[in-house]
Formats: sequence, structure tokens, C-alpha cells
Amino acid sequence: MAVGDLSLPVMHPVDGIRIGIAEAGIRYRNRRDLVVFELCEGANTAAVFTTNAFCAAPVQLAKTHLQQSPARYLLINTGNANAGTGAKGMDAAIRSCQQLSSMTAVPASAVLPFSTGVIGEQLPVDRLISGLPNALNDLSAENWEAAASGIMTTDTLPKGASEQFELDGIRYTVTGISKGAGMIRPNMATMLAYVATDVAVDAALLQALLRDVVESSFNRITIDGDTSTNDACVLVATGRAGNAIVTSEKTALYEALRVVLARVFQRLAQLIVRDGEGATKFMTVQVEGGASTQECCDVAYAVAHSPLIKTAFFASDPNWGRILAAIGRSGVPDLDVSQIFVWLDDVLLCENGGAAESYTEALGAAVMQKPEITIRIALGRGEFNDTVWTCDLSYDYVKINADYRS
Repeated sequence: MAVGDLSLPVMHPVDGIRIGIAEAGIRYRNRRDLVVFELCEGANTAAVFTTNAFCAAPVQLAKTHLQQSPARYLLINTGNANAGTGAKGMDAAIRSCQQLSSMTAVPASAVLPFSTGVIGEQLPVDRLISGLPNALNDLSAENWEAAASGIMTTDTLPKGASEQFELDGIRYTVTGISKGAGMIRPNMATMLAYVATDVAVDAALLQALLRDVVESSFNRITIDGDTSTNDACVLVATGRAGNAIVTSEKTALYEALRVVLARVFQRLAQLIVRDGEGATKFMTVQVEGGASTQECCDVAYAVAHSPLIKTAFFASDPNWGRILAAIGRSGVPDLDVSQIFVWLDDVLLCENGGAAESYTEALGAAVMQKPEITIRIALGRGEFNDTVWTCDLSYDYVKINADYRS
């Protein structure tokens, strides 16, 4: 069950990007499960990947290819993660890139592969390859919405965001898609996300910009605390808007682009949480008054990962003692609990480390009926603050993951 508005906006095409989608039968019949992005010559590409040591073969290969050639194609399959597949899995990833390369007259290193789906099963690479002609025949600048559906696994709805802005008489576009609903606790990005802009941006600056916006978006969400083997997030700058290339953060265009990218990335990240497997509540965990960003995040994630808190929210039970317990085990050194305040939306639960005099069970229960709830925690230790987004843990999450391979 999705929480809140997951509707797609108008998905503005990005000049220099074409996308093709095809049915390859990777795992299921009658499902479009193969997506190809064609990037114009001269585009710059930045990417971040999972920190999971068991990273998938396509992740390893994409990292290598990024060091060798400018990216010209992104090749994405669903239904099979090609992770935990050893040398055969790497051979399959290499073959898929080589085949697309031979069909498009670009070096194999100009193809970046991505996979998502079941871990530990060999990729049916012959099926993938057989789907490539149809994907290439389908290439169109208008295919962002279809691509958002084509990269889904347990997602219930396609996820996308798109904005345009003007500066000095030039209109610029930022459009992106993401997928993910489970195995979400990123340490760089989450599951799969692809964002493009027609702004011309220097390659090194683009990579730094990507890391910046990822930190406040995909690196601030969690569904179940599991970091995937296949997480990848890609940002492409085609340069087709016609601006002089941005090489410094100290320009008006850089700042305007950063602001829009931050909104687009945050929307794509939050859509993943809103569509979390079995989710019925969208939870914002705000921590303020920390001595550092790290301890704010430590507290926020301790709350966001707690199955006791997540199941209480599913039951709409204001069992706020579980929140205090999570704060206490978050690892913050020398934590003075007498300084801590906690709110559910605007209802004060805890003041100076104990039950707030104004709190009643009825007030807490009323907040817990809402589909979107904010937990706000004041530590009273410093000037730092941070925010994490998560969802509740329901019966359906267990059912979805118990039946995932059936």
C-alpha cells in the first residue's frame, strides 16, 4: 500500500537522452523488464554505488567502465540481480555490454550495466541479449514514464520526478526515475536511480554534486535496514541546453541546478519509502540539538530501524517508550537523557527525559491515526540537526518477502 501521493508529474524529456524499453523475459513473461538509456556524445556521467562488499557483477563492471570511457549507454534489467554469481555472473555482464556495443558501434566500456532482482541466480544473458533489438528500436526521448515502470521489481507504482527552471533566458530540465521498495538502507544511494539534466557540467564537479545531493536524499532513507548488493545512482549532464560549461560551485547556474537537483533527488528517495513493501505509514524522524551530524543520524536511524517502533506505528499504538529505548541505544557518547524532548507531530511526549505533564494517551492515539507522522527529537547537546525518512513494518512486508521467489 503506497502512502501519500505517488503520482508521476509531467516527465519532461532531456535533450540528449533517448530511452528504449523491451520485454526480455528475464524472470516473468509479459513484462517489460529491459531498459536502455542512450546518452548523447559529449555527455558527462557521474555515479555512486552500493557499499555492500558482495556487490553485484554489473556494479563491479560499471565502476570499471566509468574509468575507461565516457558512458554512451545504460543497460538495465530487472528480475535478476546478477549478484552472488561469481565468474559466470561477471561473464554475463561483460557479454551483455559487448552485445550492445556491437549493435551501437561504441566501445563495450561505454556501456554501463545495471541489474536488480533475485540474488544468487545466474543471469539468463541470452534472453537479455535477445531483447536488445526491440529496446533499441523503441528509443525515444519521451520514454521516461515507461522506463520508470520498466525498472520496477516489488514496487507497486513507477517513481519519477521532473522540473524545469530558467536562468538568463535559458530553460533547463532535470528529470529522473527511481525504483525500490525493499532491501533499502543505503550507504550511498538506493536500489536504482537515474537522473539527467541538459545543463553542461564539468565531469569532476558533476560527481561532487551527485555526492552532495545523494547525501541529503537517498542516504537519508530506510525501509528495513538492509543495504542491497545492487544499489546504483546515476546523474547525467548532456550539455544540450547550450550554456557555458559549469566548472565552479561559485556560479548562479550551479546553485540553481543544485537546488532543483536536491528537490528531485529528495522526491525520488521519498517515493521509495512511500512505496515501501507493505507500508501504511510514512514516518519522518527529525533529530535536532546534536553535537554532530553523525550523532543526529545515529539517533534517527536507531529509531527508524527499530522493529518495535515500526510495528507500533503499523498498529497506531503510541507506545513512545520504544522511542526512548532506541535513542538510548543509539551509541551517542555521554548522552544526558535529562535534556531530551520528544514529540509526535506537535504532541509533546517526553520532556527532560520523562513523560510530559501535558501528554495524554488520547493525544498520542490521535496522531497515530495519521498516514504521515513526524517524530521530532531534541538532544540538547549542540547545533546540528538531520532528518531520516522511513515507514512502518506491517504483516504485508513479511508476506512479500516470504513469498519473494515463489
